[in-house]
Amino acid sequence: MSHKRIPKRKAAIAAGSVVALGAAAILLPNANASQDGTSDDAAAPKTLKSADASDLASQLSGLLGDAFAGSYYDSKSQQLVVNVVPGDNNNVIVQAKKAGAKVREVENSLSELASGAQTLKSEATIPGTAWAVDPRTNKILVTADSTVTGDNWDQLESTVQSLGSGMATIKKSAGTFKTFLSGGDAIFAGGSRCSTGFNVTAGDGSPAFLTAGHCTLAGNEWSDAEGGQPIATVDQSTFPGDGDFALVKYDDPATEAPSEVNLGDQTLAISQAADAEVGLQVFRMGSTTGLSDGQVLGLDATVNYPEGTVTGLIQTDVCAEPGDSGGSLFTQDGLAIGLTSGGSGDCTVGGETFFQPVTTALEAVGATLGGDAAGGAGAGEEAGAGEEAGAGEEAGAGEEAGAGEEAGAGEEAGAGQEAGAGEEVGNGNADGTGNGLGEIVGNGVGN
Repeated sequence: MSHKRIPKRKAAIAAGSVVALGAAAILLPNANASQDGTSDDAAAPKTLKSADASDLASQLSGLLGDAFAGSYYDSKSQQLVVNVVPGDNNNVIVQAKKAGAKVREVENSLSELASGAQTLKSEATIPGTAWAVDPRTNKILVTADSTVTGDNWDQLESTVQSLGSGMATIKKSAGTFKTFLSGGDAIFAGGSRCSTGFNVTAGDGSPAFLTAGHCTLAGNEWSDAEGGQPIATVDQSTFPGDGDFALVKYDDPATEAPSEVNLGDQTLAISQAADAEVGLQVFRMGSTTGLSDGQVLGLDATVNYPEGTVTGLIQTDVCAEPGDSGGSLFTQDGLAIGLTSGGSGDCTVGGETFFQPVTTALEAVGATLGGDAAGGAGAGEEAGAGEEAGAGEEAGAGEEAGAGEEAGAGEEAGAGQEAGAGEEVGNGNADGTGNGLGEIVGNGVGN
């Protein structure tokens, strides 16, 4: 039997879910391709869907090896831009171009950027700071919120300068980095409000959902109405540390957990999970502010919240507010990307928001999005010679596993104190913000 408590919302805490993934079938030319010096060099970048671009970037990372210095998706031209550190092996660059990427030569290698990030971690782990690699500038983007002043600012600035010219940039944020705990659909525990991310199937086959790990600090039992009876219990949680995610199992094993995101007056079907790519256009659904959109700005971001440091996040310019924590980040064509963690600003002035990658969370908790494990198998078949990259639309699953530590209840003092302001917003989302932006998403899916 389905969970009958909330039929109006199209699901029992409706959020997306995803079938098992297949690797996109993008055939890269072999190393002995034509060496006439004309057709190879003249290969024009291909127009790619965002999912295809993400998969091509993953393949080129392996092909180019140490020469690969990151990539990003140019949404205007719909092209994948791949950074390459110049070297002696020009042939791999030729192959990257033949595969359909736009190749750009840069100075900083990924290992050099990773070393710089490690220096920041050891010398400038200051609450209110964050950093992520920005492949568009080939630098580390360091952000400091409004609380970083005086000696802390001087320490951060001198650390950035010590990395050397051309390695990092630093900017100030007008807001304050915080987790967005307060209160997809709203869930409640211990007087706090959050949002669901994506429905999943746990490793034991039971229905569950993903949300932010810091949300579970408010309590282990969650309901779908303020003051209501619990319908789900925390199974695994990580925060702070190697991520911000939690697996929460529905108490009723017969609960239906549909593969969709509730946009208010309609739902968006989620077809699979995918890794983020810088430049990707994304949408966020949360129980406080409804639907918002923006772009991915950086990957593998480190954020120093007041509660502790969290690594491995996605940095975006999508707005969010208290109560949106745990909510789903996805693309208009139904790819599950992330779970809302925290950031600065709000949906009036804007700001930065960080998200937990869904692929990493799934790997860590041993869950799958959706119940059909074979749903994406076809995408992994080999493409015939000369086939276009568009044949592969499935993005790869997460490669990293985070710790599944249980977060202790009550450790996040005052985190849920802003919940009251958003208590009535759920209905507003269904009748207001969700309607207008939902039409954009719907049109995108239909194309």
